[in-house]
Amino acid sequence: MHYTRAVLLAGVTFLAFGGQGAVAQEAKSEAVDGQQEITVTARRQNERLVDVPASVSVLTADMLRSSGIVTTEQAIAFTPGVTIVSNAAQVGDAQINIRGVNGARDAENNVALVVDGILKTNTAAINQYQGDLQQFEVLKGPQGAYYGRGATAGAFVLTTKKPGDRLEVSGRGYIASQNGQMAEASVAAPLSETTGFVLFGQYRHTDGFYRNTGPNPDTQGKTIDNYRGWSFGGRLVSEPTDRLTLDAKARYGKIKASALNFEAIFALPDFASALGSPKFNEDVNDHTRFTYNRNIKNFDRMRTAEASIKLDYEFDAAKLTAWASYSDIDETLVGDATAASLGRFNGQPSCIASTAALFNAGVTLQAPLVLGPTPAASIYGPFGPTTCDGIQVTVRDQKDISAEVRLASTGDGPLAWSIGAYYLHINRHYGVAVNEDTGQGALDTLYNPPGSINPTSQLFDDRLKTDVYAGFGSLQYKPTDKLTLSGALRYDREERTVNPLVPNVLDPVTGGPINPGFSVGSLVPKKRTYQQAQPKATIRYEVTPDVNLYLDYGVGFKAGGFNSQGSGAIIEQFFNQLLGSGLGVTDDYKKEKSSAFEAGFKLRLAGGKLQIDGAVYRNIVNDMQFFEFYTGTFGLLRVVSNIDKVRLQGAELGVLYRAFPGITLTAAGNILDSKILKNSVRPDTVGNKSPYTAAYTLNLGLQVEQPVSDNLAVTFKADYRLTGPTWFHVVQKQTRRTIFDVFFPGIGTGDYSQTERDPYGILNLRAGVKSDNWRLTAFVNNVFKKRYLEEVIPAPEFGGSFSTPGSLRTIGLEAGFNF
Repeated sequence: MHYTRAVLLAGVTFLAFGGQGAVAQEAKSEAVDGQQEITVTARRQNERLVDVPASVSVLTADMLRSSGIVTTEQAIAFTPGVTIVSNAAQVGDAQINIRGVNGARDAENNVALVVDGILKTNTAAINQYQGDLQQFEVLKGPQGAYYGRGATAGAFVLTTKKPGDRLEVSGRGYIASQNGQMAEASVAAPLSETTGFVLFGQYRHTDGFYRNTGPNPDTQGKTIDNYRGWSFGGRLVSEPTDRLTLDAKARYGKIKASALNFEAIFALPDFASALGSPKFNEDVNDHTRFTYNRNIKNFDRMRTAEASIKLDYEFDAAKLTAWASYSDIDETLVGDATAASLGRFNGQPSCIASTAALFNAGVTLQAPLVLGPTPAASIYGPFGPTTCDGIQVTVRDQKDISAEVRLASTGDGPLAWSIGAYYLHINRHYGVAVNEDTGQGALDTLYNPPGSINPTSQLFDDRLKTDVYAGFGSLQYKPTDKLTLSGALRYDREERTVNPLVPNVLDPVTGGPINPGFSVGSLVPKKRTYQQAQPKATIRYEVTPDVNLYLDYGVGFKAGGFNSQGSGAIIEQFFNQLLGSGLGVTDDYKKEKSSAFEAGFKLRLAGGKLQIDGAVYRNIVNDMQFFEFYTGTFGLLRVVSNIDKVRLQGAELGVLYRAFPGITLTAAGNILDSKILKNSVRPDTVGNKSPYTAAYTLNLGLQVEQPVSDNLAVTFKADYRLTGPTWFHVVQKQTRRTIFDVFFPGIGTGDYSQTERDPYGILNLRAGVKSDNWRLTAFVNNVFKKRYLEEVIPAPEFGGSFSTPGSLRTIGLEAGFNF
């Protein structure tokens, strides 16, 4: 803790003195050391970064290359106030948090992903390769009025390579520890005076940091956090006339990776005392050694096919932009399940036989678990070496068709405007099954009849469809040369339906219905409509061309939706009635709405050598969507619920200082105070912190580039990221009666005071040589091999948390070229 405070204090001191020293400098706007002022598209128009009245973090093509950024996850690590959880549950899953506005698994996007002006509509695309990236912009705060659906927390705006008037070939690749390999390349060339193309592709592989040591030889080894993926695509841009531009893109890719990289950490203090095993009550941060001994080789397969076409037509005083997009992303996950910890399959012949065989072979389980000669004499956890866990199968297949048309003024007068309309259709199939493991392998199908090798014991299976209709517009007015008034408004209407696909059959294990929803009635189709106006208003005052002040207000909106049908019946039967939990979870969840204020400044001083940006903000989020995981004798359950009211307020400050030619220092920090003001699902959590929200983040950077000859330079880059303490659940320093109290009355209370992730810092180093056309760089990520937790998912009624370890040290060599 003293180390953390010292680093944070040093960063804040650097920021503070940098700001004080800049006030007296002359304000000018010009290129410095060959670095031109960055241009962004933060309001769907090209503007200097200093002129944008919003918090925007930007990584240019040079920054992306010099930092070795390949994934969205890596880019976010350079952005203060933004965190991401990925590579934990499944490859298509990314939990992004911007200034406390959290994403929720199984809900819609909380961040708009815009690539080359086209809005992506599937959360699974966020961490995928999109092409030869030229710029990565992160906009913070509600952006729906400008960027559309799902931008309640912010927007990622990506720009990829366009063809020019000559042949361009570029690429890079690396080899690294953990058998890491990456190669990507692009070719851009003209086909004629008016038409050009870009072809691009990427391959990436790693064995991962963790190993499965289970007794089954077929599943041992590099099966925990491995990844292999490839993607390729093309872009065709044509300008048949001076007024018309056509832009067509297509991309196809496949990924095969591991999944469910979790281990249970128990929070049962009375259980620990009664059994004399302190591991039954463990601080999640003390669980630094993860031991995997699964009998199933977990895997996650994803296939992506995308295509789009965009048209721009220049009228005399306006520009018409229209695009249409198609996306098809299919994902299937198969893995060891959690059922052994609560005995769902304990009476099945395979469970009994596998337990006896492993016990006789001398297999032991990681403390506090115990493997006995029979299931009754054992204390199991989830994801173990016996067949008693069962097999989890998750399917998420989604097809999207979307289109937008927008007309915007192009004149230089004091008034600018835009108007447009948007449509989206989503067809999603989502299912989760717990199937029996008979020791004969794992099928990847959701429903398997009795007599198969994996008869289905529990099933959620739904077809969800969504139609979105939206209209939007904006106005900008400059009454004086220094004052700019801007306003935008978007109105969304989302019509959503769900059709349950679960057959009304009995579970061969328990004898009850395969979906507990059938125990209280039939599963019926449902329909809901969600609508919301999203205004945004901004005032910018230009003190000088390089000193800008602004005020911003915006409303964010994320539609509600449907949990797996039957969720409410499970919560009522297995938690509210059995444990008296009083949970208000239902088969559908409400829309999320936020109202955010921001005041900030942007300075470009000392001839552009010193750049300082700062902001304070406050956001009230109503019905924040929040993901929860439940497990019990019924199997497993994933739901989205609502936190009625959350307050988020904080401050950001960032400094970039070009101290000497070829030497750049950067520092950026965010401090955030969050508080749950109302929560009807769990009323006693009022006053707790917003989940998945780091209390602070700090980024420090040093970049050096010095010539050693006319065509050769040495480079060095050091980047440090400090992420503050983080709660991942609304239940924090509190206790809960758990399912264990049913089996062991009086000692089954869970205590969740030790489930906050500690702060952690990661240092990355890069050093190399470069010329105009090639570069060679050695790198070390996580230099000190810091052990930290990627994610902690408390399951309060279960009696513990499901945690994922973070990445360890990677050492590698990267080469790149461009001609």
